[in-house]
Amino acid sequence: MTTLAAPNTAFQRHDTPAHIAGLSLVNLAARQRMLSQRMILQTVLAAQGDVARLQAAQRSLQMFTESQQHLLATSAQLEPASASKITDTYQGTRGVGPVVQAFMQLMRSALDQIEAASPRAGATTAELVGHTDRILEALNTVTTAFDEVARGRSDAMMKELAGIVDDIQSVAKEAKVVSFNAQVIAARAGQHGRGFAVVANVLSDITGEIDRLTRKAAVLAERSRSNG
Repeated sequence: MTTLAAPNTAFQRHDTPAHIAGLSLVNLAARQRMLSQRMILQTVLAAQGDVARLQAAQRSLQMFTESQQHLLATSAQLEPASASKITDTYQGTRGVGPVVQAFMQLMRSALDQIEAASPRAGATTAELVGHTDRILEALNTVTTAFDEVARGRSDAMMKELAGIVDDIQSVAKEAKVVSFNAQVIAARAGQHGRGFAVVANVLSDITGEIDRLTRKAAVLAERSRSNG
């Protein structure tokens, strides 16, 4: 059964391969699907004597392996519910981890045999081609899991943002009351209250700006939720 790799800080670290840096987990998982199909095609061509395709397939396998390690390590950076979902996707009763590992091992064997001109290369390549649908289905499952995790995190962030906006609006309402009372007191104080009136007016302007910004934030939060 596949075990999750030790965390190598999946999101941003100096030792993260260049082909991974900057990619979201969903996009990285989706790219694995494309890489798997590209590797199979490259290996078939390599088995027919195309040396350039053999080297390309070896590079693709390296990228696939590094990306897989990166995806497996992400559970250490996720909140418990999301980490559990990813772990279950790979290691659960219907986990796809063994399928992915078997594909990688078979791909490595095929490429090694082709490079060594082994008589078994043809049979191993044919077996690899037979895994096409199986690995694609497994990687689709992984991509879906990461997509659901991303959507869940986005929803939680939007909910938190909405709460912050509500809190700011509550503070702004209280500040308006304070500003109004200050203006009343300044008016009653006449000439002696002029300086106080200036401060009260500035406070009123500030609360008005807070209102504008919070309304804008609320609209953006709602738009993001609707587009999600």
